[in-house]
Amino acid sequence: MIDRYSTPEMSGLFTEQAKMQRWLDIELAVTDALAAQGIVPSADAQACRAGAPQITTEFVAEVEARERTTDHDVAAFVDVVQSHIGAPHGAWIHYGLTSSDVVDTGWCWALRDAADLIIGAQKELRAVLVALAQQHRNTAMIGRTHGIHAEPTTFGAKVALWALQVDRDHQRMCAARAAIAVCKLSGAVGTYSNIDPSVETAVAATLGLQPVPATQVIARDRHAEYLWACASIGTTLEAIAVELRHLQRTEVSEVREGFKVGQKGSSAMPHKRNPISAEPITGLSRVLRANLQVGLQDVALWHERDISHSSAERVVLPDSSALTFYVLKRMIRLIATLEVDAQRMTTNLDMLKGLVYSQSVLLALVQGGMQRDDAYRVVQEASNITLTTGQHFRDVLAADSRVVLSAAQLDSVFDLSRVLRHASSGIDSLNDLAKS
Repeated sequence: MIDRYSTPEMSGLFTEQAKMQRWLDIELAVTDALAAQGIVPSADAQACRAGAPQITTEFVAEVEARERTTDHDVAAFVDVVQSHIGAPHGAWIHYGLTSSDVVDTGWCWALRDAADLIIGAQKELRAVLVALAQQHRNTAMIGRTHGIHAEPTTFGAKVALWALQVDRDHQRMCAARAAIAVCKLSGAVGTYSNIDPSVETAVAATLGLQPVPATQVIARDRHAEYLWACASIGTTLEAIAVELRHLQRTEVSEVREGFKVGQKGSSAMPHKRNPISAEPITGLSRVLRANLQVGLQDVALWHERDISHSSAERVVLPDSSALTFYVLKRMIRLIATLEVDAQRMTTNLDMLKGLVYSQSVLLALVQGGMQRDDAYRVVQEASNITLTTGQHFRDVLAADSRVVLSAAQLDSVFDLSRVLRHASSGIDSLNDLAKS
C-alpha cells in the first residue's frame, strides 16, 4: 500500500521482515512439536532455536539473493535458515512440510492480527457515532428522498442508523476473523503423509489458530470472506461519507468537516472548505470492492492447489487490510470533529413553507371522511399554490373551502413535535451498543 494510506500498526504486519518472522516461528514450533513426538532429537530442536537467525533487513536481503537461484521464496528462506543454524541440526527445519503449510498459516496469522486492529477501530467508530446520535437526539432536520425534501427527521436518527450499520459490519468482521484464524500443517496435498496431525494441533495451539482440513492450501473462501468484510466496511463508510458530502454542499450547509488552524481548502480559492475526508473514503471504498472480486476469483483453484491465487493475494490482502483500517481511522476523525449546524437545519426544514407536512394533511382529511384520492388532489393543488406563490402551506389550506379542518386540527397537523415523537426509537436501540 502507498504510504499516503498506510498506518504503522497495520503496515507492520505485512513487511517482509514480519512475514519471515512468522515463517520462522512456525518452522521452530513444528520442530518443537516433532521433538515432543520423539521424531526430532530434543537436543537438535533446542539447537534449532538457539541457532535461529534474527530476522533483520540483512536476513531478508540474504533470502532474496538466494531466491534468485531457487526461484522459490520459501525454499530460499529454508535454505538460509538452515545455513544459519548449521548442520546437522538445521536439517530438521521444514521436516514433513510443504511451502503452503508455512505460507498459508503465516497469512492466516497476519490476517487474524489485521482483523483485530480493524475490529478495534470499528468499536471506536461505533462509540463516536453513538455519542453523536445521542447528542443530536432532538436536532430536527429535513429528511430527503430522491434528494428532494420529504418529511422531518432528526440528525440523531440519521446517525443512529449509521451506528447500527457499523455494528453489523463489526459482526461481519468478527465472523471473518473466526474464519481466517486457522492453521494448516498437513503436507503436500493435505493428507498428513509425512507429518502427524498432532503436530498441526500443537502448533495451532501455540499460535492461537484453529487447525482445519485442507488440500495443499487452505480453502480460499475464508480469505474471500475476510475481503468481503473489508469491502462491506468500506461500503458502509462510503454511504456515510456520501451523505456528509451532500449535507456539506453550499446550498445545504447543514454539516461541515472540521477545519484546523493552518489548513487550506484550495490552492487557488482561500474561501474553500472541502469534504477532504469524505471524498477519499468514497474513492477508497471502490478499491476495497474491486479487491473483493479478486478474492472471489481466487477461490477456484486447480485440483489440490495451484498458485494463481498467490500473486494476487500478495497485493489484495495487505492492501485491503491497510485501506480498511485507514478509512475507519479517517472516518473516526471526521465524525469526532464534525460541525453540525442545527440552525441551518431548521432553516432548510422551513424552506418549503410547511409543505413537508403534506402527508399529515392528507391523513387528517381522510380521517375527516374525505376519499383518499380526493384528499390527495386537494393537498396536491394546495402544495402547487405554495410552490408557485410562496404562501405558507397552512394559509393556503385555511383558505380552501374543501379543507374542513379546524384551527386546532391544523395546529396538530403542523406540530413538529408530533411528527418526531417516535423519531428517537433508532437512538434508543443504541443503548446496548454503547455498553458493548
